Order: sequence, then structure tokens, then C-alpha cells
Amino acid sequence: MQQPRATLRRRRMLFRDISMNNPPYLLTMRNAFEDLQRRTLSHIPCDFARLIYLASMRDYNTAIYHHEGLAARYGQEQTREALQTSHREIFCKLVFLPLEGLVTELETYVRASHEAQDDFIHAWQELEPYRVAVPMEADATMVQLFLSNVRLALEVLRFRREQAQSQAGQPVSSLPLSPAR
Repeated sequence: MQQPRATLRRRRMLFRDISMNNPPYLLTMRNAFEDLQRRTLSHIPCDFARLIYLASMRDYNTAIYHHEGLAARYGQEQTREALQTSHREIFCKLVFLPLEGLVTELETYVRASHEAQDDFIHAWQELEPYRVAVPMEADATMVQLFLSNVRLALEVLRFRREQAQSQAGQPVSSLPLSPAR
């Protein structure tokens, strides 16, 4: 999958800024970043799932990212920087998605979870576990936009399931999230 030019430009600028101060650090961090993209993130089905995965790599008490495999290969600090950079990039992509794109991301994530769809949607609306997926240094306005959009996307999913149930006369849990496209 080809990366948008703006994303590639941001990465190059980030790597260039780091390289001015410490070229070996840049090379190791870039390698860790590319390894993470190639070996791990590319196998996760959607950006929303990638966001959740990257947030899970962050210690909830200290906000420090950990990944033993990458750290053993590239060093702890470079691994943290690669994880944090990836986390911020994916968060920004999701913040700027149109609502229907975010709904599609959530549909994919719900399916990949293999949980009962109604239970998943209900739990996420009640507990809002997606709040912990926000990167630590994210802009407050972007955070509020993301949280609001996820709440709205969950409501769209719930509404579509209720509509499908009333039209089909079936229990909601036996229906797919959205009609086949």
C-alpha cells in the first residue's frame, strides 16, 4: 500500500530533524520504524486496530512505549520513538477521516475482534475504552474531535443494526454490521 505524499514528507522531515543531531540514532530509529510498519502494522486489518495495538504498547502508568522484540534489535530509545511516531501518525489519519471512513474502520475493527457485535458496541458506548488509544502529546482539539467522532461512529453502527433488525425481523446479533457492498 502506497503512503500519501504528505505522510512521507512528514516522516522525512522528522527523520531529517533527528539526523542533524545524531545520524546513527536516525538510522536505528528509521530501521525500527520501518520494521514495525513492515512486520507488524501491515498485518493488522485497519488503522483503528493499529491505533489500539500501538496504545497497548504504551505503559498506562508511565506512558512509556515498550516492545521487547524491537528493543532487542534497535535499542530501547529508538524503539520508543518508532512506536510513538507510528501512534501519532495513525491517530492523525483517523482524526481527519470523514465520518463514513471512521464508521468503516470501526466496522472492520469490530469484525476482527470476533466479539458479539451488540455487546461490543454497547461496551464501547458505555465504557469508552478508545479514550486510552489517544497519544499522550496529542493536541487537545484533535483529541476532542477524535472522541466525538468515535462516539458518533458507534451511534451510526448501532442505528444501522437496529434498522436492519426492524426491516428483517431478526435478532440484531445475527445480522452483519452493514449490508454487503
